[in-house]
Amino acid sequence: MNAKSAISKEIFAPHDERMLGAVQVKRRTKKKIPFLATGGQGEYLTYICLSVTNKKPAQVSITKVKQFEGSTSFVRRTQWMLEQLRQVNGIDPNRDSPEFDLLFENAFDQWVASTASEKCTFFQVLHHTCQRYLTDKKPEFINCQSKIMGGNSILHSAADSVTSAVQKASQALNERGERLGRAEEKTEELKNSAQQFAETAHKLAMKHKC
Repeated sequence: MNAKSAISKEIFAPHDERMLGAVQVKRRTKKKIPFLATGGQGEYLTYICLSVTNKKPAQVSITKVKQFEGSTSFVRRTQWMLEQLRQVNGIDPNRDSPEFDLLFENAFDQWVASTASEKCTFFQVLHHTCQRYLTDKKPEFINCQSKIMGGNSILHSAADSVTSAVQKASQALNERGERLGRAEEKTEELKNSAQQFAETAHKLAMKHKC
């Protein structure tokens, strides 16, 4: 079981929560933390996790989870409600970068993800979650690459493609209908001509017979 699956099972499942995404991080600028604040357990790994309650109405949280060196278990640390998130800073919109900042109502952290790809995936999940669960006071996403914010654009593009295909199909059916209509008119004309010819021939035959 990988670390994120273990966090989901150990930290969130017991509280009837579902983990939506997580990113392993390190601080870009180290904070001076008293020895007692860490429990004297030395080095640790940090994960920023996004979770939602299974119970309605859904509550979405961003939680800092740590795993101390030499331990196989995880510890829930600081937690914020999604509504407290004010700004998500991707640092550089022009290149893949693992750095990012999170600004909350009462906190500001500067992070470096384990990889730029992992940060990108987490940002996409975070952005989608904000759009889905927040009706107002949505956080500001700045200095983010277009692929992170592109979920809606992709959907719109797909919708446009479908609409275009439907319009083309409709136009083709209309053109086909017009051709069929013209063919039916021509058939009717030929039928009438044949009928008129038959009547004329019958009249001539009767006249000749007389």
